[in-house]
This record gives sequence, structure tokens and C-alpha cells, in this order.
Amino acid sequence: MHRSKNFLAAMLVSTAMAHPAIAETNLNALFMAQAAYSEADVRAMTDAFTAANPDIKVSLEFVPYEGLHDKTLLARGSGSGYDVVLFDVIWPAEFAENNVLLDVTDRITQEMKDGVLPGAWTTVEYNAKRYGMPWILDTKYLFYNMEILAQAGIAAPPTTWAELSEQAKAIKDQGILDHPIVWSWAQAEAAICDYTTLVSAHGGAFIVDGAPAFQTGGGLDALEYMVDSYNSGLTNPNSKEYLEEDVRRVFQNGEAAFALNWTYMYNLANDPNESRVVGKIGVAPAPGVAGKSAVSAVNGSMGLGITATSQNPDAAWNYITFMTSQPTQNAYARLSLPIWASSYDDPAVTAGQEDMIAAAKVGLAAMYPRPTTAGYQEMSATLQQAIQEALLGQASPADALAMAAEGGL
Repeated sequence: MHRSKNFLAAMLVSTAMAHPAIAETNLNALFMAQAAYSEADVRAMTDAFTAANPDIKVSLEFVPYEGLHDKTLLARGSGSGYDVVLFDVIWPAEFAENNVLLDVTDRITQEMKDGVLPGAWTTVEYNAKRYGMPWILDTKYLFYNMEILAQAGIAAPPTTWAELSEQAKAIKDQGILDHPIVWSWAQAEAAICDYTTLVSAHGGAFIVDGAPAFQTGGGLDALEYMVDSYNSGLTNPNSKEYLEEDVRRVFQNGEAAFALNWTYMYNLANDPNESRVVGKIGVAPAPGVAGKSAVSAVNGSMGLGITATSQNPDAAWNYITFMTSQPTQNAYARLSLPIWASSYDDPAVTAGQEDMIAAAKVGLAAMYPRPTTAGYQEMSATLQQAIQEALLGQASPADALAMAAEGGL
């Protein structure tokens, strides 16, 4: 009996050695709980990845955009951290300087280099190195309610910001809407995105020769336009407290003729379960300024990167390449347009959103960057405050921006 027990034990050991258990790799990933891909979509993409990679488990965490930056840094400092993080186009400089993300330049294949839109790479680049893969390729567009424009006798959407104000005034004067325009001007990054769109239209600059330049020229013109639109009543006064989801809610309730927002609003505002304006939505590149620009656009793209503290960088890169692959992106192109150039000629991507694709081809090519500086967060916070002070009449646009510029970079 003793010998049979030993024999059985030996057989079990031998079997285990012949068929070792698959070691499971655990990844922690941090995503954004708003806009672009929904939480449900990210979970579905991840489920598809883990089905194809059963030895990898991915734990997902979602936070609002406003908490994404700090959550990434705080987790790194705690030692627990994440393996994969979603990061904004404005963070690579800071994250590279502080060793938050791995340099993945050598991991990027020729197929990726050739297939991804050139402008998309700027999302993840700093000092000629790449710190991830672009994932959400986006800019803000001008959405308009075709029914309201027709009711006001307006034949075509505006092509300049001055024309936008004229059309909004016509809608207001006819009593169709009290406040025809809605924006996301809360004291948050959303306001900087709207401001940057206008800066690009007016030919302005944030930094010249290492010094602030937004307080004059196109930067000043942009804030003066915002304040004039607000004070005239053409802009919904609640815009000073709104984020992008507030803009979507107002627009899809039929309470605005014009709205500046990201790609994702197009299909959600055309969803009968979500919206009262289905089939009435027009979309165009954000307008330009006569003599200065034909259109305007802000680079609002985001990337997926591997943290410097990840214990599983190879598995993390496998996950990132799956999430950013052309098949995955094409399958979810209703909420975020693909980074792959050939996708824009794929009927499976373009069907049902031809107007959105047409606007994207123009807008994405005109994307204007927010400043590439390791001190961006501080600069943005200072500008957010200046914009609020000007909107609230606490300072003139010129004085508000001059004080922000004195704060330095």
C-alpha cells in the first residue's frame, strides 16, 4: 500500500511536469469614463482580447477625464500602479520627463508606421520618441440643428465664426431660441479645447521662443470672441459651467442650434433612445476666420501607453496593439474614428456617418496642438482661470490673459 501511494504521487508529479499549468498574467488598465468609447465598449474589446489570450487577465478601472492624469501619477507613487494607461495628447512631455511611460519606439512595426495617419502619431510623441499607440483620434466639430436653421431661413451652416454669430443672432431675433449656441466652458480642460479651437482659427500661438504669446494677437482675439458671444446672449449662459456631456444633453434635447463637441456626439445624438433631434443633425469642421483660416480644430486625441512600473510590459503591449488594431477600431468606429488611413475608405466604417467622415477628413488634417510643455497642467489651470474671469466680467480679456502670461510657463 505504501509503495502504491508513492507510485501514484510519482505519476501525478510526472503528469504535472508534462502538462504545466498556464501561468496567468494580470494587467491593470486605467481608462476614461466619458466620451469616445463607452465603458461597455472598452469591456467588450477587452473581453475579445482575453478570449484570444486566455493566459492574460485584464482588470479595468474607469475614472472621469478630470481624474485621469492625477490617478495615473498617484498610483505610480503608491507602488501599486497600472500596466496600461489612457493618456491625453497634452501629457507625453510631462510623462516622459518624469519617467511615467515607457518609450515604445522600437516596438512599433513598419505596418503601424505606414498604416496610421501621420497626424495621429503626434498624440504619443515627445522629443522624437513614441510613448504609446494613438487610440482615440479626435477633434471638435461644429454640430448644428438643420431643422432650426431651416426654420430661420438659413440655407447653409456657417463657414466663419463671424457668420456663426450672425446666424445665431438671426435665430435669437426670430424668437426660435433664446441662446442658440452651447459650449463646454467650465473651469476645466474642456474650456481650453474650445479656446484652442478659436486660437487656431485666429492664427494665434500659445508659446513663441519659449515665452507666453496667447495674451496678444490670435490668443486675445479668441477670448474676446468667447466673451462677446457670452455677453450678447447668443451663447447659453450655463456654458460657463458645462462639460462636453452637458453640451450633448442640451443639443440633443433640441435646445441649441449650434454646439462644439467631439466625434462621439454625432452617433449618440442620432440615437432615438438618447435624443430628440434624430435625423436633424448636421456636422461640419469648426469654422475659420476670414483672411486667416478656412477651418479650425484642436488636437483632442489620446493614446494608450505602458507605465514604467509595469511588471508585464510585453503583455501590456499585446493588449495595446489589440485595442488599437484596425479590426478593433473599425468595429467600434461609431464612437471614435480609426487611426488607420485606409479605414476612411471602408464602407463598413463610413456607412451611416458619411457626413461625419467628410467633416473628419478636413478637421483631422487641421488639428492644432495645445502647448507641448512639461508644465502644461499648470499652464492650463492658469488659462482656465483667466477664461472664467473674463466670462464673469471680473477682468477684461486682455487683462485676464496678461495676468495669466505673467504667471509664466
